[in-house]
Amino acid sequence: MSKSQFVFGCLVYPQQDQIDFTGPFEVLSRIPGSTVHVISNDGEPIRDVKGLILTPEMRISDAPPLDLLLVSGGSGQRALMEDDEILSFIRRQDESGRYVFSVCTGALLCGAAGILRGRRATTHWASWDLLHYYGGIPERARVVVDGNLISTAGVTAGLDGALTVAAMLCRRRVAEEIQLDIEYAPDPPFESGTPESALPEVVKALLARYARGKEMREAQARRFADGHPLGLRNGP
Repeated sequence: MSKSQFVFGCLVYPQQDQIDFTGPFEVLSRIPGSTVHVISNDGEPIRDVKGLILTPEMRISDAPPLDLLLVSGGSGQRALMEDDEILSFIRRQDESGRYVFSVCTGALLCGAAGILRGRRATTHWASWDLLHYYGGIPERARVVVDGNLISTAGVTAGLDGALTVAAMLCRRRVAEEIQLDIEYAPDPPFESGTPESALPEVVKALLARYARGKEMREAQARRFADGHPLGLRNGP
């Protein structure tokens, strides 16, 4: 078997948003010479936030050196914010100088791992204002690249981030071919994809739905800012 040119790892965990993983997977797996590994704490099947079963192929402890680690988001992210194995995994990847690619609230896991300090980043719009607690520099963008850190806004923005990765690792032509291959040509039926374009009542409904989760995420962020060894104390 010939050696892969690029080795990617995708972190999966219970209660994540599966498209944070499966969207980028569609792109990363089409990069010529790529191998994509699906990785979890224990290697056991997990259910995403809506019940879809995802089956990892290996444990973190068995993961090979990776050219890129995908860190996805979802409500299950909150339970991992003090998981030493996962946070150490993210930290080691960043310290290696190779790529870390966060989607949605995966950026908060990167923050808990201590790799956002002084770096530009983005995340889901409902959690964007929490990035500064982790020392990040929040940027309103669908994809943000800062050195070896690539972060994206919520859920579907992972496709944009993965295409950006394809262009970075190969060239724009390769990314364009992949985009055509998956026929990624967004033409949504409604102008409701961002807080700025959605009707006020739609934004209000989503904020009400997110209220409890946002409260929990902010409490975690404040604890990090007040007590983490990195000494981040830049919350309000």
